[in-house]
Amino acid sequence: MPTKSDRRVPLPAGLLPLLTQKELETYYGVSDWTVRQWIDEGLPVEPFGARGRRFDLNRVRDWMATHGQQLAATA
Repeated sequence: MPTKSDRRVPLPAGLLPLLTQKELETYYGVSDWTVRQWIDEGLPVEPFGARGRRFDLNRVRDWMATHGQQLAATA
């Protein structure tokens, strides 16, 4: 079974779609638990459908730039 790092694929140039949680986990190489912790810490989430959520990669990157150091220190 491939690992998360084996499933990484580059995004097409100029295209940044909203990512699912699984895609975000794969992009950062983290577990679902970690993403849920980030959401609890304020990771920006885009509502999607009735009960779904997606992640805007640009907003996530901005959030990680300001909160990534703090998250690494507490891990």
